[in-house]
Amino acid sequence: MNNNQINMDEFYEHMKEGRVVEPDSTMGFAFHKFSQDALKITTELNNKYHTPEEIVEIFSELTGKEVDKSFRLFPPFYTDCGKNITIGKNVFINSCCKFQDQGGITIGDGCLIGHNVIITTLNHVEEPSQRQSIFPKSVTIGRNVWIGANVTIIPGVTIGDNAIIGAGSVVVKDIPANTVAVGNPCKVKKNIKETINV
Repeated sequence: MNNNQINMDEFYEHMKEGRVVEPDSTMGFAFHKFSQDALKITTELNNKYHTPEEIVEIFSELTGKEVDKSFRLFPPFYTDCGKNITIGKNVFINSCCKFQDQGGITIGDGCLIGHNVIITTLNHVEEPSQRQSIFPKSVTIGRNVWIGANVTIIPGVTIGDNAIIGAGSVVVKDIPANTVAVGNPCKVKKNIKETINV
């Protein structure tokens, strides 16, 4: 891979393995290219009205993957990459969300993402002399998860199926399936018991 050609398979492998990205490396240049592409696409998305069907098309262009026609999003939406977002069916993302997805964000079927949710997948190297370098860790959100407004999810977190994350929470570690979790740091408060109306 050179500065003018971006091999997507190599990008995905590098991110999946969590390898460091140095700012002046070929992968660092790839990050820059992705961010410029994402800025162009999200500027189009965020600055005029689009039908739900058009938003599905734009989001498919942003991610480089076909997004299901059941997907719904209220702009504005922000990302500095876009190419490592995977969206399931019947997903709703509310306005003003910010996804830093280089490390990989997977959102399962039926998820509801509230206003102003921030999902991050990159950390900087702690050593000061190398602080400009970054390393990725993916975020995985299971099926039917409800994430409240103003939640922040840090790199490496997995949220299990059917979980609820309370508004304003900061999710710093994995959250089990079928639980309600809130706070900073986010902690499990109770289990969810499914009720069946007869």
